[in-house]
Formats: sequence, structure tokens, C-alpha cells
Amino acid sequence: MSEVPCYLKDYETLYAEDPRAAALQWFRDAKYGLFLHYGLYALLGRHEWVQLREKIPVAEYAKLKDRFTAEKFDADHIAGFAADCGMKYVNITTRHHDSFCLFDTRQTDFNSVNSPAGRDLVGELAKACEKHGLGLCLYYSHGRDWRHPHAPNNDEWGGSARPKYDPPEPAYTYGPEHHLQIYLDFMTAQIRELLSNYGPIASIWLDGIAVPLSGPKEKFRCQDLYDMIHGLQPQVLVSYKQGLLGTEDFFAPEHKAVERDPGKPMEICTTMTPKGWGYMKEMAGKHKTAGEVWETLRAARQRNCNLLLNSGPLPNGSIDPEDDTVLREVGRRLRQEGFPG
Repeated sequence: MSEVPCYLKDYETLYAEDPRAAALQWFRDAKYGLFLHYGLYALLGRHEWVQLREKIPVAEYAKLKDRFTAEKFDADHIAGFAADCGMKYVNITTRHHDSFCLFDTRQTDFNSVNSPAGRDLVGELAKACEKHGLGLCLYYSHGRDWRHPHAPNNDEWGGSARPKYDPPEPAYTYGPEHHLQIYLDFMTAQIRELLSNYGPIASIWLDGIAVPLSGPKEKFRCQDLYDMIHGLQPQVLVSYKQGLLGTEDFFAPEHKAVERDPGKPMEICTTMTPKGWGYMKEMAGKHKTAGEVWETLRAARQRNCNLLLNSGPLPNGSIDPEDDTVLREVGRRLRQEGFPG
């Protein structure tokens, strides 16, 4: 039997029989996780979709990499914080729609290691989660990319695939020069890196589902990707929001539950602020209170769903102080009362 991942140590017997069944049982029992949306967009503090919303040219947006220091990103503190809050797993944006990567990848130099930070933030968090017995879940932007020349384009995949630049963005390919398969190969290579270089992973959490749903989704060859993921690490759970193919291991809709196969778990992902997932300056003083978080937990548990609660770290990588205070208070209440039902 292969070594049991630290977060599955209480499921050793089931893991020996069926690693993914053990992971699914752990996930159902976990109930509560921390979501972190962190990247270049935090430096601007105007929403994680700032590149698309403000139509910032690719080359201009890329200059943010030279300002990315993450000097207060402390993976051990983050993992310890999550554990203190009663959470059993952490999910971090390894690569959001802007295509900036928080890990050491050979596929692009647009990453945190090649920035002033000079660090592999995913690698640091992987070690910290193992130390604290937490599952590490990896968010990955699959359907949407605003940098890669061959990512899904607006011509075939609808108006939300990419920013609507005028004049056209010179970094993109168009017409017969555009080959989606090149982008798919890029993503496959990156997900292979994530599953090969950071120890046991609890889940691969795919985003950008609106894009494949807007066109011929079979072109994305998602089942091939799912099979590769399970082949590399059989315990890894795969999600793609509310479900793209129906073969995902769990569903992860935003803000509220959706109708689902009752045999599959569901995780509701939602935010500490009402208008975005990444850090937003204008949301200061408007974060969820402890009472609101408690009621959000209650609503999730009443639907037999996990809650993945997002906090957008500050530009320097630290947990927002408003969220730190509130979530620790909720953690104390969980220790005293257990989960609301």
C-alpha cells in the first residue's frame, strides 16, 4: 500500500481498498475549507477580473509581475489559521484567468518564481498543509485565459472568454492561426506539474466553466484530463463548478446549492465580501460578520454541503485583518458548539 496522505490518516483502511472512496468520505466529513484568491490583481485591488473589466492590454498587465513581492505571504501562518478556524482544507488559486502562476512551472515565465517574490507559493503551502494535517486543493483556471495566445477566443466561445480589446490584442492568435489544442497541451502539462511536484493533492478545482458551456465542450477533452489526474494521484477529487460532464467527483457551485446527483458531494463556494473574490480596496468594512459566516455555514450544512469560504489576501499576501478576526471567532464557536445544523 502506498503511504497514506496526511489528511487521510483517519481513513487508512478505506484508503488501502479505494483511495478515491477514502478521499470522498474525508471530503464529506471535512465540511469547511478556506479559499484564497491571490495574484497580480491584488496589487490593484479592483477585482480579480480587472484585466477584462478595464481592458488592460496584455503587455501592460504583465508589468504587475515586476511589483509582485508577496512579502507577507506566510504559508505556515495561513495553514495554522485555517486549522484554528475549524477548516480541514485550503484551496489556492494556482493560476487565475490572468494566467499568472503561483508555482514553479516550466510552461511559462509568467509566475511567482520569476517575479521579485522569487518564491513557489504553492510549494510553500503544500508543506504547511502537510504539517497541519490539512488537505491542499488547487484551483486552476481551465476554461478562461487572458494571456495565452491560443486560449479560447470570443469568436468561437462567446463574449466572456477574453477582454474585448479595440484594436485587437496583438498577443493573441486569430482565425486559422488559432489552435485550441496548443492551449490544452499547456494546461495538461501544468496540471501534471501540480500533481507531480507537491506531494498528495486533495482536489483539482477547475474554473471557467461558462466558456466550454458556450460552445462545443467536447473540444476541451475534459474526460481525458480527468483520467490523467486520477492516473497520477488516484485519491485526487476533481470538480468543475456545477459540473461540466457529470463525471466530476463533486460539484462546487458559487454561493448556493444546485440540483445534483444525490450520490455526489457538493461544496458551496462563497466570499467574505459581496462583490469579488480577490482583494478589493472598496470592500473595507463590508466583510461578513461572524454571525453572517455562522448562518452561511448553517445554510450549507442544511443542504448537506461543504462550505469553501473565500478570503482575498492583501497585496502583500497576508490574510485580510477583518477576515482574520471574524473567522477565528467562528472557529472558537465551532469548537464550543460544533457545526450548526
